[in-house]
Amino acid sequence: MPTAVADKTSLHLANLYTELETLRADIADEGDGLVDQWAGWIRRADFAPSARNLACYLALRRRDLCALQEELARFGLSSLGRSESRTLESLAAITALVARAAGVPEAHQPAVPARGDFIAGNRRLEEECLRVFGVPSAHRRTRIMVTLPDSAADDQHLLRELLQRGVELVRINCAHGDEASWAATIEKLRHTEHQLGLPPRTRVLMDLAGPKLRTTTFAGASDKPRFGVGDSFWLARAPSDVPAGERAIGCSLPEVIGQLAHGDPVWVDDGELGGQVSERRHGAVRIQVTHAPSDGKRLKADKGLNFPASELAVPALTEADLAALPFVARHADIVGYSFVQGADDVARLQSALESAGRRGAQAPALLMKIETRRAVRNLPEIIVSAAGRNPTAVMIARGDLAVELGYQRLAEIQEEILWLCEAASVPVVWATQVLESLAKRGQASRGEITDAAMGVRAECVMLNKGPYILDAVDMLADVLQRMEAHQRKKTARLRALQSWQALF
Repeated sequence: MPTAVADKTSLHLANLYTELETLRADIADEGDGLVDQWAGWIRRADFAPSARNLACYLALRRRDLCALQEELARFGLSSLGRSESRTLESLAAITALVARAAGVPEAHQPAVPARGDFIAGNRRLEEECLRVFGVPSAHRRTRIMVTLPDSAADDQHLLRELLQRGVELVRINCAHGDEASWAATIEKLRHTEHQLGLPPRTRVLMDLAGPKLRTTTFAGASDKPRFGVGDSFWLARAPSDVPAGERAIGCSLPEVIGQLAHGDPVWVDDGELGGQVSERRHGAVRIQVTHAPSDGKRLKADKGLNFPASELAVPALTEADLAALPFVARHADIVGYSFVQGADDVARLQSALESAGRRGAQAPALLMKIETRRAVRNLPEIIVSAAGRNPTAVMIARGDLAVELGYQRLAEIQEEILWLCEAASVPVVWATQVLESLAKRGQASRGEITDAAMGVRAECVMLNKGPYILDAVDMLADVLQRMEAHQRKKTARLRALQSWQALF
């Protein structure tokens, strides 16, 4: 190498080393500051290292690292893009290599992290998976969860087939049924395990209903009006709040109507109909329709309502949830928490579980369902306040998130949730409409197969019920097993490719 080129390269490396050393020190200091803020939430000693790594990762990702990544890649050293589970360790390893290349005296070079320290985050994540999801199938790492139909207690064939296919978790939706039907389902599940000679290892998620924001129809209303772009309707507490002769629907939580502001967006039925508040009056708001199918959308009762820009004062734990919690606390391995918005909501659930007599090692694991803008914004505090006391997982509730954030942002946000959870050693459930067409109609789409393959980056994939659910389980298990040979989280494993062997 010519002397001038070598000198220029050495200068680049020396500057890069200085930049990395400064960055590493700043990340450590900022991370420690965040951990100090979180100290009151962290009661589990085995979560403390994960909390610090999450804090350091947040500090790192607050910076634009594009230029640094390009410079590292030029020397074949870029690995910050896989630093989620080992933020400081990754920085230390890169800095140590650059120091050697730059000719920094050995006494001043940072140490290369030991292999055990470098993989400690992966090990913590695996341990948390075991605590929350139980033992995985012998053939794959990613667990499969299936939502059970209301009739599961009377369908031993379904339970037997699910267990024989290696399904590790079942979900009971507490928005449906009652304690008697839930108890019968769990009893039949354990009985089926016993009949098959299996240990009682299948984890039961009991998903609290939470505050259901749904459309309602008013008594005496016989028609189901159809709306297109440019039409309007009223969202009202009662018919008396609506101008005479105008069309209106109600809301299952009428108290939220008064919390809507002029211009707030409103979405109905998973985003099929959209509009915004154009007028407010006592007990009602007028919704001007801005998005609808070309042939219009008919409004019916019990369709989901989303208010993505509205800061709603709605408790995440409803009276129905609190009434169900004593049963859930005794029988569930995992409690699913809908509409969680921040650390205060997490504390209410933890307190309610303790009041139900389940605390410490006896408490069920928690599943935080991330389904609103506020939950995304407050995700670090939700994770730390939950996992600081209980084994915890996070569900990416992609249906509600798509409506809340916009479909164009969903791909970006689901990636960011995966990254933050990996940094915190918190397992993730990949949920909403996975292989939905196959489960419901017997035929998967090409897009659904790609989506199912993305589930390998999570620790668990959830399937919803349907007449072809067993086919969906088989397909998902096959896809996950194949993809796990190639990828772990976001890291390619570089297994030998077989498809083009004939060329050699």
